[in-house]
Amino acid sequence: MVDAARPLFAQLAGLPLDERVTALNALRVLLHEQSPFQGEPVDLVLWVKADTVEGNSYNPNAVAPRQMELLKHSIATDGFTQPIVAWRPRAAETEAQAPALNATGGGEIEVVDGFHRHLIGKNAEDISKRLHGYLPVTLINTDREALEDRQAATVRHNAARGVHTIEGLSEMILQLLREKKGFRWFEKNLGMQPDEVTRLSQVGGLAIAFAEEEFSEAWEVDTFAAGPEPTA
Repeated sequence: MVDAARPLFAQLAGLPLDERVTALNALRVLLHEQSPFQGEPVDLVLWVKADTVEGNSYNPNAVAPRQMELLKHSIATDGFTQPIVAWRPRAAETEAQAPALNATGGGEIEVVDGFHRHLIGKNAEDISKRLHGYLPVTLINTDREALEDRQAATVRHNAARGVHTIEGLSEMILQLLREKKGFRWFEKNLGMQPDEVTRLSQVGGLAIAFAEEEFSEAWEVDTFAAGPEPTA
């Protein structure tokens, strides 16, 4: 079956980009219809024009500028590893019409989760160019499209990411320190400032963290003379 499909797939290479993306989306829809996982939104990821994707007005998740830069660096370095979760206000469209999402125009797709990913994919020039002006989108199940369901899904997606434990993060920092990673590496790749790295390394008990680093006077520890012995 796969070998029989190869000549058909070879025709894709000759299509203009937009037509190729539309054809690929149509093929993904056909595969999704035969998939034993068709009840899972991630089984169908479509590439859609970025200017058709809009954020929602209720996302309570805020990202500080430093974390936004880290997310941008992550997408630039690792690529899009998670699609944007969205819904399609034009509910009358059927799954077979999903490739029509590639049509230009605004407000056709609303973000449920991935608001900041969508902003970076849309507005970061180098990333947008790499993605040819498209974004990867998966659509929520049609029975979860009511406003309250979408709001609840947004909160759940935000909460389900969890947080790093101090112990686990400290151990990771120590391992990276043993690999001779410096402050600049931590700031660029993990968005961590020197004081954060130092505190976390101290949690793990590494007294010689960054022993070879050059510290400014601001990092020097004051030495205090010993006071008198305490009396009973």
